[in-house]
Amino acid sequence: MKLFSSPTSYLGVDIGTSSIKMAELENHKGQARLKTYGYANVSINVLRTSIDINNQAIANHINMIAKKANVQTKQIIAALPTFSVFNFIITLPPMSKKDLASAIKWEAKKFIPVPIEEMILDWKILNKKKIKAPKKSKADTHKDFTKEKKAKEGVDSVQDIADKMEEEVKEKGGDKKQKSLDTLESTAIARETDKNYRILLTAAPKNLVARYIDIFKRAKLNLLSLETEAFALSRSLIGNDMSTVMIVDIGANTADICIIEEGVPILNRGIDTGGETITRAITNSLNVNKDRAEQFKRDFGLSSTGGYKNIPEVIQSSLNSIINEIKYVFELYQKQGTVKINKVILTGGSAFLPDLPRYLSELLGLPVVIGDPWDRVIYPLDLKPVLQEIGPRMAASIGLAMRDI
Repeated sequence: MKLFSSPTSYLGVDIGTSSIKMAELENHKGQARLKTYGYANVSINVLRTSIDINNQAIANHINMIAKKANVQTKQIIAALPTFSVFNFIITLPPMSKKDLASAIKWEAKKFIPVPIEEMILDWKILNKKKIKAPKKSKADTHKDFTKEKKAKEGVDSVQDIADKMEEEVKEKGGDKKQKSLDTLESTAIARETDKNYRILLTAAPKNLVARYIDIFKRAKLNLLSLETEAFALSRSLIGNDMSTVMIVDIGANTADICIIEEGVPILNRGIDTGGETITRAITNSLNVNKDRAEQFKRDFGLSSTGGYKNIPEVIQSSLNSIINEIKYVFELYQKQGTVKINKVILTGGSAFLPDLPRYLSELLGLPVVIGDPWDRVIYPLDLKPVLQEIGPRMAASIGLAMRDI
C-alpha cells in the first residue's frame, strides 16, 4: 500500500534464493521515509538458472510485486548476493591512478580462484585521507574532473559496468562458490599502515552482473546501481556507527556472515545453509509436514520449554554448520589483535528463532541482538507491529533504497 507521495524516491530490490523483497523510500528532510514495501516467495533462483525464460519470469514477479505494493518509482538499486561476490582487503603503496588500477588487477589474481577476465573489479581506498598521495599529472586531474562531472550529471554505475563488460574479453560463466581459505585469511590479516593504501577490492562474475541488468531491463525499470548485500545491510542495520560489528544474515537457503569495520564490509563469508535446513531437519525427525515443522521452529527454537525437548536438539544440530562458520570468522578476526568485534547483529528470515541471540551471546561472549532496519526510517506508527515482524527479511532492500538518501 502507498503511504506517502513524493516526486523523488528509490526502490531497493533484494532478489533472494527463495523470495523477492522491495522497499520504496523517499528523502524527507534528509531522512528516509517509507512509501511502500512488498515481498513474495518465489521458487525461481536467480543464481542457479540462467535461461531467458527465467529472466523474464523474475522480471514479471518484480513487476507483480511492485504493482500490488503501488510502487511509484522506476529508480532501482539492487544487490548482488554476498556469497557470489569476492570481497577482500589489500594494501598497496600510494601511486598514480593508472598504476594503481594495474596493481590492483595484479593483486586480484592472487586471491580470485577464477580467471580475472571473467570478473568485474571494483575498489575503494579506505584510508586515502590519511595518506599523502603522489602528485597527479594534468591528464589524471582531467580524468578525475570528468568522472566527478559525470557523477553529478547522474551517470549510473550500472552503465559503467556495462561499458567495462563490452570493452573486455568475451563473457564466460563465473564461479559463485564461497571464497577459499587463503582469501579469507588474507582479508582479515590486511591492516592499515602509515604509508600504504588500504583498499577494499570487490569482484563480481560478469555473467551474473549481465543477468541482473537484463532482468531489470525486461522489467522496464531504471537500474541505477548494483552493490553487494553487505553494504546494504551495513547501511540499514548499523548506519553511522563506527564500531566493529558482525552481521549474521540467515536466509531461507543461505547464511551470510559479514564483519563491518568503520561502516565498511571488510570480510564476507557465505554458506549454503539456512532456515530451510532447520525446517527439513524437524520434518524428518518428527515426521510432520513442512508447515507444522515451520511452526515448531518459530515456537520453540533453541528453548527446551513447551514439552518438545527434542526439537531444540534437532534445531541445534541443523544449525551447527552456521554456528561453526560464525565461530571460525569470529576467531579468525579476533586473532589479529588490532580491532575487536563489539557486537553481533542477526537478520534474515530466521533471525527470530527463539533463544538464538542468547545462545550466540553465550557462545561468543558478546552482545547479540536482532537488527531493526526500520530504526533509521520514518513510518506510520500504526504499522509498527507488522513492520517489526517482517523487518529482518527486509533489511537488505531497505538498505538498498537508502543508498542515495
